[in-house]
Amino acid sequence: MMPAPDISGHLDGGLRHRLRLAAHWIAAGGVVAYPTEAVYGLGSDPWNGEATQRILTMKQRPESKGLIIIAAAVDQLEPFVEFLEPERMEAILATWPGPFTWLLPARPQTPPWLRGQHSTLAVRVTAHPLAAALCRAAGRALVSTSANRATRPPARTALEVRLRLGGAADYLLAGPCGGRTQCSSIRDGLTGRLLRP
Repeated sequence: MMPAPDISGHLDGGLRHRLRLAAHWIAAGGVVAYPTEAVYGLGSDPWNGEATQRILTMKQRPESKGLIIIAAAVDQLEPFVEFLEPERMEAILATWPGPFTWLLPARPQTPPWLRGQHSTLAVRVTAHPLAAALCRAAGRALVSTSANRATRPPARTALEVRLRLGGAADYLLAGPCGGRTQCSSIRDGLTGRLLRP
């Protein structure tokens, strides 16, 4: 598996500064909106329950549903999930980085606000250069859930984030989404069964 694209050597000063600001907000317990492969996401430090609860409140989403965690590399996911037997993991790793989210067994210490009522956690190594750069700048995997209120269409531009969520996020890391028309597919890691196309 290749790591997510590392654009750090190609960043202009303005973007580098904006990434530092976004990473600062994550570290301070804030909520950041940022582009992903298809839509804007809302992100926070996954270990910060207060920040994650703010996201759930913004979205009007019940904690029981669980959330997705994105990373720039597989090692950022290791604190949250147990890896499966090599044959299954080989198939999963072959899809990363990319818009493919997999349900893997949650570790016992994985907070309930991430996994909801499930014994698994939805995880992905993102292929979006800016989302991956944010994970690297923050030094961790991030919560990633679409930037919208429940039942409303997800935001696909920075303007739509502002119109739909106002100033609810602490920082908006503006940039283009990856061009996909649908959010990432979700599959069960153990069986490969497609849960969301």
